[in-house]
Amino acid sequence: MSCSTWSTSSPLSLKSRSHSSSCRSKRILLCNPRASSVITDKAPSSDFPRLILHDSLDAAGINTRHARASREDFCSQIGRLTELNAESSIAISRGADLAKVALLIAAEDDSLASHSLVPLPVGSFIDNLDDLSMGFCSTYLPRSSAPPEIFLSNLERYLYVHKGFHRMDTALDARSLYLHSTLTSRSGSLIMLSLIYSEVLKMLRIIGFLNFDAEIYCPDILQKSLPRGYDKKKSKISDEPHIMTSKSLLVKILKDLKDAFWPFQYDSSRSLFLRAVHGKYAQHTGSFKFGDMHRALAACERLILLNADKKELRDYAVLLYRCGYYEDCIKYLTLFEEQETEIQTNPINKLEDEAVQILKTRVNLILAHNGWSNYQNS
Repeated sequence: MSCSTWSTSSPLSLKSRSHSSSCRSKRILLCNPRASSVITDKAPSSDFPRLILHDSLDAAGINTRHARASREDFCSQIGRLTELNAESSIAISRGADLAKVALLIAAEDDSLASHSLVPLPVGSFIDNLDDLSMGFCSTYLPRSSAPPEIFLSNLERYLYVHKGFHRMDTALDARSLYLHSTLTSRSGSLIMLSLIYSEVLKMLRIIGFLNFDAEIYCPDILQKSLPRGYDKKKSKISDEPHIMTSKSLLVKILKDLKDAFWPFQYDSSRSLFLRAVHGKYAQHTGSFKFGDMHRALAACERLILLNADKKELRDYAVLLYRCGYYEDCIKYLTLFEEQETEIQTNPINKLEDEAVQILKTRVNLILAHNGWSNYQNS
């Protein structure tokens, strides 16, 4: 997938700062963050705001057929996540097909970035994962009596030495954040390598070659080590914080993309939200870090659909503000405040709460001005 980004100077001014009634009637994807189910292909309810990305691009004459198809399949997959299997380890991987979800995320982003008439071949990359598992069986599978340590050592030698999978600094190449690119280049983020490891374990369990309770140790992001397997029966309590669950993996994938494509100037002292409220659009610097509004919006929308964190409502709202969707922005800010009931004591959180009020004031002034202008012109 090409990682060329879009100019962020007029991202969704694609909508020409207005939204036609025809766009309102189109199919859009919605999710009530207070419910566990995903709602698709229904008109917006009176109490939940719409998600605007695909309709806005359509209104600008950009074909979103492949992006919409990928999003609908994404919703279908995450709809299989129950409270129980969402918190199960990726080594078990119940409910959603995690590899397929990751590839559907990549497929939507590929369509948004390239506008290709040909969709990303999700099925072919699923086949690549299956072939990867079969390759282990034909070359590195130990005898059936081998202890778990030997089995896992052989698997890691196969993945990291024979196949050459290795970690890539995500600040250097955005492709490391996508599963299809990691499978192609053998270079990926920690989260992508963890996903590949889990998918191989899943296939080996299905075909009957994995007969012990394997778990994956996912190291801290600051560590340079690779994902490793271990026999859960011999694990320690200290290993538990390093266990990645199905939902936490998907949230991490999307938050990594959101951070990578956030279209505002980088500032390590500020959160993404504060950078969007107070900062300027990022400039071209020769790396993907200058942002991509379309893919940032897509990541936010999918995090909302996944019911990841109430702060995603707020972060999505500030992107809507930057794109000129002021009424939608206010709705999402209101929804965020309805769920934000905790008294903040953390200094960063206090700054963010103040910024929410600043943003609301700005948007209400704009809406009041627009309303007065419309009244004068009527």
